[in-house]
Order: sequence, then C-alpha cells, then structure tokens
Amino acid sequence: MPEESKEKKRPDPDVLLTKLNKENRGKLTVFLGAAAGVGKTYTMLETAHEMLASGVDVVIGWVETHKRVETEKMVEGLPRLPAREIEHRGRTLHEMDIDAILARRPKVVLVDELAHTNVAGSRHVRRFQDVEEILNAGIDVSTTLNIQHIESLNDIVAQITGVTVRETVPDSIVEQADQVQLIDIPPNELIKRLKEGKIYLPHQAELALNKFFRPGNINALRELSLRFTAYRVDKELNQYMQEHDIPGPWPAGERVMVCVSSSPFSAQLIRAARRLARGLQAELLAVHIDTPRRLELSEKERDRIFRNMRLAEELGAKTISVVGTDLTEEILAMTREHNVTHLVVGKPLRGRIWEWLNGGAVVNKLIRYSGGVNIHVIQGNTEVKDEPKVKTLATKATIPLWNYMAGVLMIFLVTVGNWLWREYIESIHMMLYLLPVLWSAVWWGKGPSYVVALVSVLLFDFFFIPPFFSFSISDLRYLWSLPLFLLVSFTIGGQTEKLRLEARLARQREKTTRALYSFSREIAAVVDVQAIIGILVEQAWQTLERPVAVFLPQDNGTLLLAAEAGIKESGIDTSEQAVAIWAYEHGEIAGRCTETLPGARYMYLPLTTSNNTVGVLGIRIQEKMLTPVQRRLMEAWAGLAAIAVERVNLADQARRAALLVESDQLRTALFNSISHELRTPLASIIGAISGLLDVEGIYSGEDRKELLETVKEGANRMDRLVANLLDTARLESGMMQLKIDWCDIEDITGIALRRVEESLNGRSLLVRIPADLPLVKADCVLVEQVLVNLLDNACKYSALGSEIVITASQDEKVVQVSVADRGPGIPSEYLTRVFDKFYRVEQPKNVSGTGLGLSICKGIIEAHGGTIHAENRPGGGTVMIFALPCDKQPPSNMV
Repeated sequence: MPEESKEKKRPDPDVLLTKLNKENRGKLTVFLGAAAGVGKTYTMLETAHEMLASGVDVVIGWVETHKRVETEKMVEGLPRLPAREIEHRGRTLHEMDIDAILARRPKVVLVDELAHTNVAGSRHVRRFQDVEEILNAGIDVSTTLNIQHIESLNDIVAQITGVTVRETVPDSIVEQADQVQLIDIPPNELIKRLKEGKIYLPHQAELALNKFFRPGNINALRELSLRFTAYRVDKELNQYMQEHDIPGPWPAGERVMVCVSSSPFSAQLIRAARRLARGLQAELLAVHIDTPRRLELSEKERDRIFRNMRLAEELGAKTISVVGTDLTEEILAMTREHNVTHLVVGKPLRGRIWEWLNGGAVVNKLIRYSGGVNIHVIQGNTEVKDEPKVKTLATKATIPLWNYMAGVLMIFLVTVGNWLWREYIESIHMMLYLLPVLWSAVWWGKGPSYVVALVSVLLFDFFFIPPFFSFSISDLRYLWSLPLFLLVSFTIGGQTEKLRLEARLARQREKTTRALYSFSREIAAVVDVQAIIGILVEQAWQTLERPVAVFLPQDNGTLLLAAEAGIKESGIDTSEQAVAIWAYEHGEIAGRCTETLPGARYMYLPLTTSNNTVGVLGIRIQEKMLTPVQRRLMEAWAGLAAIAVERVNLADQARRAALLVESDQLRTALFNSISHELRTPLASIIGAISGLLDVEGIYSGEDRKELLETVKEGANRMDRLVANLLDTARLESGMMQLKIDWCDIEDITGIALRRVEESLNGRSLLVRIPADLPLVKADCVLVEQVLVNLLDNACKYSALGSEIVITASQDEKVVQVSVADRGPGIPSEYLTRVFDKFYRVEQPKNVSGTGLGLSICKGIIEAHGGTIHAENRPGGGTVMIFALPCDKQPPSNMV
C-alpha cells in the first residue's frame, strides 16, 4: 500500500463549518403527498400526538383543517399558538405568528401547507421563508407539501393536469430536509374520499373530479412523488457509502449547463435542466450571454432575465453572466471552460425565414460544433403569463418624435442644396441623401434612419427624376436604382445602429469595470473599517445615483447606521432599521424588490463572507427597479466590502493575538529574570539578618558591619530592580509624564556619579564636559536616571582597574553624551538589540541584571525626541551614546 494512502485524511474546514451550522439549525420533516387529501396533515398530527406522549415539547404553529372532521379531532389535545391578525383591504385575516413561535421556543412546531403565500403585510411573502427563519432559530419543524408545489416539477404538473400551480417551493428547501416521509394512498381510495366530502365541499369536489383528480393525473403525480423520494433515498445511500468509505460504483463527474434568456420559455428550460442535473447527480450552471441586442430589450424582458436567474439560483444552480457578440461561440466557449457534459437549450419557436435572416438557428450550430457535449433540445410552449411578486414602475424606452422630425428636416435641407446647385452636383444627387440616413442612425437609431431613407427616395423622385414634380418615373434606370438605394440605406442604418448599441454596451461595461476597479483599488490598503464603508457609499451613490446606507454591528450587539450618502432627512426610520437587522441576523437579502419584507423603501444586502456577516448595505429603490447589471454591481460591491471589512477585522485579531503572544513572552522573560534577580539579594539579606539575630558575641563589630553592608547592597539592588520595573510599566502604559525644564548636563552628571559612587570604586573615571556646553530642555530627573543606568551597565561589564569615560559635546542642534568602558564589547550583530526589553548579551562571566536598564534609557530618550545607540570602542569596550535636541535657546537670565 502506498505510504500516502495510510495517512488519515484531514477534515475539510468547509465540511466542518457546514456540519456545525447544521447542528445549530433545527431539523425539518416534510410529509410529502401526491395530491390533497392523501392524509399528510392527519399523519403529521398523529406523529405529533406520539411525540407529545413521549414528553416532547410540540406545539401547533399553523394547521389548516379545511373543516375535515377527522383532522379537527386530531388537533384536539395538542398545544396551539394563537394566529396573528392582519388587516388587509378592510378584512381581518389570520396568519402564523412567527414571533410567538420564537418566543415560545418549543422543541417541535407544526406548520401546515409549506407552499402557502402569506397575506400582504406579513414579514415574508412565502411560508417556506417563515419556516427557514424558525429552523435557523434552532427549532424543529414538521410540515406538509404536495408534489406539484416543488419548483422544478411545476411545468411537468401543468402538462399532466392542465393546471398551473402558482405557489411553489424551491427544491433546495425539500432537499435540505432531514426527513421526507411519503404519504401515499391508491387513486381509487383518494377518489372515494373526495366523493364522500372528506377533502372538499360537494360542489368543489365535483369540479376537482372533472379536472385535477382524474385517475390518470393521480397516477402520474404518484409516480412523480415516488421518483422524487427514490432519488432522495439513493442520494442518502451514496452519501452514506462515501462517508464510510464503502467501495461501489460512483457516478462520473457530470456538469449540466442551461442557457438563460428573456424568453418566457427560459424558466421551463431551467426546471428541465434542474431535473436532469438531479438525475445525473451533477452540478448545474445557468449562463446568460449578454449580447448587444440586450440594449433593445424592454423593461419587461430585462425583468424576466433577472427573475430567471433568480429562479436558477433558487434551484441550486451556479449563475454566470458573460458578455459577447456571437451567441453560439460564447455558449461553446463556456462549455469548454467549465467542462460541461450536458447542454440544455430550447427548440426554436421562430420560423425558418427568421432563422435564415439571423444567420441560422443557434441550436443547429451548437449541435454541429458541440464536440463531446450532449445537447438536450427541449420542446417548449409559451408559459402562462406570470407577474413578478414585487412590482415596480417601469418606463418604456421610446424614440422622441423630434428625432424623426429632425431627420426629415435634414432631408429637406439636402434637397434644397441639391436643387440650388443641381447643375454642379447632378451626378451625386443620390449619394448626398445617404448623409442624413447615416447621421440619423448614429444620433437617434435605425428607426429615424429608415424614415429618412423613405422620405429621401420620395423627395429625390419628386424633384430630380423626370417628369419633375411628380412621383412617376419615366427613366427605367431608376426602377432598380431607387430600391437599391433603399437597401443600401437600410443596411447602413441597421449596421450603424448595431455599432451604436455595441458602443453603448462597451461604455456600460467600462463604467461597471471602472467602478469595481476604483473601489477595489481604494480599499486595497485601507485598514480602517469606517474608511472602507465611506468609500463604498460614495462609490455606490455616484455610480447608481441612489441613496446608499451601510449598517455595522456594534460591540453591544446592536446594528447602527455607520455611513450614508444621498439620504435626506427621515430617510432611515425605525421600520427600515428593522429590515436591515433582519437581513443582518439571517444573512439574506431583504427589503424592496425581494420576497422578504418587500414593503421597505430600501433593498438590504448583507455583507457576508465565508464565516459571518460583517454588516448590511442598503440601497434605495424608488421608481425604477435595479437592472441586472446594477444588481450584479451591487453584489460585487457588497462582496468586496465584506472581504475588506473581514480583512481589517482579521488583521485586528491577528494584532491582538500577536500582543497576547508578546505579552506571554514578556511575562515568561519577566518571571525568569526577576525570579533570579529577586532571589539573589533576598537570600543575601535573609542570611545577613539571620546572622545579626544570632546570639550576641558570635560576630565581631567588623563582621556585623560587613553583614549590614550586605543587607544595604541587597536592598539597593532590589530598589533598582523595582524602579526599573516601575519605569518599564510607566513607559509601556504611556503614563510617563515629562517635567520639562532647562537642564545642565554637567550638574546631572555630578548627581548621577554620586548615586553610583559605590559601583565606581576600583575603576578610574574620566569626565570630559566643555564649559560652554549649552543647556537642554528636558526632564532632569529622567536624564539623570539614563546616566545612572548607563554607568551601572558600564561598571557591570568592565573589570576593576579599567577606565570609564564620560564625554559630552554639541553637534549642530543636539547635545551628545557618551559613556565608554573597557569591557568585552558587544558583537556587531547585537548592537541594535541591546536596547530591547529583557535582552542580554551572553558573557563569559555571570553578570546580574534583568535586561531592563537599557530599554528604559531608550524609552526615556525617545520620549524627549532624542536618539540612543551603542558602538564598539576602538581598542576594546563599548560606547553608549545618547543625543538630546538643543535647538531652542534658554532665557538670557539663565545663561
């Protein structure tokens, strides 16, 4: 066996995070049925009674009995939360109260009819969104669902039954369920229950029997239910085999791609591709090719593209938008780039003439050049007209009448010019008429250019083709030249319009790319969260020309407005903040143009990273809904801002971690150093005191004096140690306050020498301080401490009988003071480190000390705006040099 195969696989962090999130999330149980009346609600209530009997805290959040006697009996005995009352169009309606469930926090809550659409004014548009919020709160949910309400099966059910179900649930909701229990009964028994009035009222039951509840329909729906459940079981089995390393035939790596467009048929393609991908256990890609024709699309078509891409996302597809001119080439390029094995496209609905005029059918080209990609051509029918759940005002782009009038005016001017100079330009009359056609196409589009071309032909015929001033043609040559002129004019107008649209699209792409590049460049090196979100709101406000706001979480857990641009007074009220808080807590888009709290004036995008949500971006949506390009730009901004904020937070955490490590190292060094430095003088003091306390007469007077000297020396040593520790603490905390005054270096040196007089015994001292040395403005006591520490250090590392030299001099605007000894010196690589806390150079002899003296000197001198460094002395030894600024002159009475 290869060595690497014996190694234990390390767990994937993403898998661990997913498992952790799943552990904190409530469990979802779905009672799935082929149709209404199979007993889903009854079985759910029956299971709830069993759980209640075994001590499980289970309550009814919402159950719809439809006045069925059997169901109403099962509700009895189960705790039930009161419904929430909502006023809608003068009527009081009831909906499930999410807040009551979250406040009650039962172990299990029963929520009937998962695909239900809530009353306007509810927190969410759909009930499955309510269930998602309850699950995220850690509460288990049991719910019911019919197979026709699953999104990817919607069009299949419509083909089978002839009824289009408008209330659907994304497949991801059911696929993420912890348990799916299929409730199934034979078609005959279901029809019998329907006739007995156990499902619908008599008149409703009769209509249902003639339409939806026909035996063939029921059997088809049962097969869909069984296949769906079988697929889930097979998926769980494969997952179990992988987790337990059970060998077996694994499915090959497949990838399905579906082309998304503005066609109403596109939603059917997406659902068909989702079913194919699920059957193949493959990844699903939904690709939209952004061509120049998109600029000609109506607002309705743009909205349909947006909703189709949203549908693909809800069905678990990875959505991609690319820009290109040739649709076929771009699709094939995407299949090669993403290793697509199955491509789903729609069968053309246009006629052959239309295909010929547009260069041939895309499907035929894909089949011809697809190579190893399997092409699935889906027969489509026009979908039932659907309306977006969130409606916004949309203005249809029209060409102003003035543009047509201006084009016609140019033609009249050209005609007047041709008439006045007809004798000189007779041969190019017709050519001049191409200029207004070209200009109209460039300035206003192909519509005005076509009108200008037609008017040009008429005016040219009227004024310049015999017989003049009539529309008849006597010269047969013009019978073919005029149609040719029209053909050329229309071609020029159409191609110019195409170039014009491509230029507009290029400008649009350039504007988007420039905005993203500018934003990413500006935040690349920013390490302040407030600066990042300030750049974000300014960029969004200037580019989208819509009010923008960013909310950030505070240390106390609240979400506050941190930055805004373009917002007038009363722009963000309490209700708007509540929507932002919901988006932050759930990590989902909410507000305007969404299905969650759509009554808000702003759309709120959570700034989400792979680990958490770091804030919320709010953009005001007024009359016009965001275009897909603007929506993608918003999401890109939100993603970049989230990463930048997360980077700053991580950098701050890393800094804190480094401080903790440094603090731990400092503490360790402090303990190691002080434990020795305190023990040594304490041991000598305790020994000397013990000797002095012995019976009198044992020690002579000289011995007692020597013991007292030992006590004094140990006490002084401890005093210096404690002073150094206190000075270090003051420097580290920033509490050291300088008492600045005019100081004489000669006086400070004299005081310092008296303090270290005992340490200097046995060594020769040389002091070189010029009489004309100027005064310096400093803290005299602290500068004195610097000299004491430097002299004490020189005494420690120099032998008895050696020379210590103190020198002071003026160099430009600084006064330099040096302390030189004849010790062993310092290796050149350690000269800059001797001023670090607790750092000591290894010496042949054991020298006491904590390594704090020189670091204190450095802190004091730098606090005065000076410098300090160490040099090796020629002939052996070390020189410690510090410099203090003396650019200011003392008052004349002090000189």
